Amino acid sequence: MMDCKSGYSIYNPKAKRKVKINPLEDLYPELPKKKYDVIYADPPWDYGGKMQYDRSSIKSENVGFKRDIFISAANFKYPTLSLNDLQKLDIASISADNCILFMWTTGPQLNNSIKLGISWGFEYKTVAFVWDKQVHNPGRYTLSQTEFVLVFKKGKFPENRGARNIRQLISIHRGKHSEKPIDVIDGISKMFPKQTKIELFARKNYIGWDNWGLEIPDSKIKIFSNDEQNTLL
Repeated sequence: MMDCKSGYSIYNPKAKRKVKINPLEDLYPELPKKKYDVIYADPPWDYGGKMQYDRSSIKSENVGFKRDIFISAANFKYPTLSLNDLQKLDIASISADNCILFMWTTGPQLNNSIKLGISWGFEYKTVAFVWDKQVHNPGRYTLSQTEFVLVFKKGKFPENRGARNIRQLISIHRGKHSEKPIDVIDGISKMFPKQTKIELFARKNYIGWDNWGLEIPDSKIKIFSNDEQNTLL
């Protein structure tokens, strides 16, 4: 019987028990009744319950699956959403006529990210940030070590522009699962210091930003980049 088992036959029951469920009756909380010049989003991408590639799931390498199979997925940490569900979010209702959208994504979700930005009424422009996490995850092709922030534009570039020297590459050691480096939102704040700004799918509550999501703390905190934090210590 053990020879007939696959990695997925062991993974799937364990994974199902760990999946986080959206606590709301509706798919989303209500969006603000306001227009924004800058939108910063970290969509909870769904990976279809796929097992993260790891050699512990290969029958010939983990004979009899005597070693535990590597169990890790985004939906163990927070409720994920399909592209179809994300496209239902009415971002057009909160985006100004001239608006910039910054969107987090991963390599497997690049195509979906561009589809999502377009469905929200934006045009894809470029990669705004590349995050070198300084540690890697297992990958089927190469070891996965980076995430990306894509930038989209609706209408014209919001005026007045702030800083023009924000670096694209950020090399910061990965922290908690899905936690993003503060340097990105800090850089966006410096580029657009006077514009109205909102963070979607937020987990922190930054001064100078409105936010929307399932896990937003009540207290506001100030944005400091890692460099500024080190200077203050």
